[in-house]
Parts: sequence; C-alpha cells; structure tokens
Amino acid sequence: MAFDKDSIIASLKEASISDLSDLVKAIEEEFDVSAAAPVAAAGAAGGDAAAAKDSFTVELTESGDQKVKAIKAIRDITGLGLKDAKGLVDSVPSVVKEDAKEDEANDIKAKLEEVGAVVTLK
Repeated sequence: MAFDKDSIIASLKEASISDLSDLVKAIEEEFDVSAAAPVAAAGAAGGDAAAAKDSFTVELTESGDQKVKAIKAIRDITGLGLKDAKGLVDSVPSVVKEDAKEDEANDIKAKLEEVGAVVTLK
C-alpha cells in the first residue's frame, strides 16, 4: 500500500476544525500517543535551556592523537598535577570544568581542540 501524503494533505485542508479534532483524538487512541505532551515539553525545555545557559560544563570526549599535548593543556587549564591530568585524559569522557562562564568555556574548548582533543560544552 503506497502512502500518498499529497492526497492526505488535500483532505485535511478541506476538513472542518471539529473533524480535525476528532482525527487527532482517534490517532491518539489508536497509537497510544498524546499530541499535546511533546509541544508542552518542548516549550518548557526551551525556557529552561535559555535560563540555564549562563554556565557550562566542559567535557573532554576524546583525547585525540596528541595525548601528551592534551595532558599538558589539561594541566595548564586546571592546575592539576601530571598524574591527575593524565588520569583525566585517559578516562574520557571526563569533565574538565563545571560551571564555567561562556567565555571561559569557549577558551578551554579552543585550547583543547588546538591539540586535537574533542570537547563538548553542556
């Protein structure tokens, strides 16, 4: 059975609001889904994300090919000793810095990417 989306869209354009409402209810019942929940969740997440983006967590996701340079960069950024910096690089993914301001997080990311590491800001 071929799915003809153009004919479905044409039928929806001709339907009344009450018919469309009934269709939504039937789809929700048939497939056990809710049309309202994703919209509400997306709106709430968008508001929370905008409010929470004043600080970032910098996470080292891959150390890259130049592991020694990544360890040196971690030592410069965090002030950790050699053993602790090596442990952080060896145990990727690992958090380099939490609650960093946007400028600081981008600076850390740039320093680590310069030596071939992969960094994620959360």
